[in-house]
Amino acid sequence: MLDIAEVAQRSGLPASTLRYYEEQGLITSVGRRGLRRIFEPDVMTRLSLISLGQAAGFSLTEIADMIGGAGAPEIDREQLGQKADEMDGKIRDLTALRDGLRHVMNCTASSHLECPTFQRIMRVGTTRYRSQRRHVGRQRLKPK
Repeated sequence: MLDIAEVAQRSGLPASTLRYYEEQGLITSVGRRGLRRIFEPDVMTRLSLISLGQAAGFSLTEIADMIGGAGAPEIDREQLGQKADEMDGKIRDLTALRDGLRHVMNCTASSHLECPTFQRIMRVGTTRYRSQRRHVGRQRLKPK
């Protein structure tokens, strides 16, 4: 058994995050040793899954649905595929942006604003930013 301080040390997460994860149903303590929560060693695996899910862009709610309250995780493969597709889109966007920035860096135009490539980058960036903001706004409006 590991107390919360040991879990915090091994995971690199503050105890406050561990308590929050417990409140959200992501991890479960099995008791207390004095005032400290006690966890089974498998909590480290769950914390690794949470970390991986966050790195992939999943929300804590989505992660909680995937790893469940107890037992083996029930990961939706279709949801993983959708997230991978989103990542592919972000990679394409970032690659195009990087290539555009490199072009502008070496552009011989007297002003960046006179460079047609820079003009295109600004149009595309503005359009994508507005689109993302609208999408985020719709997500917040969804009923629970």
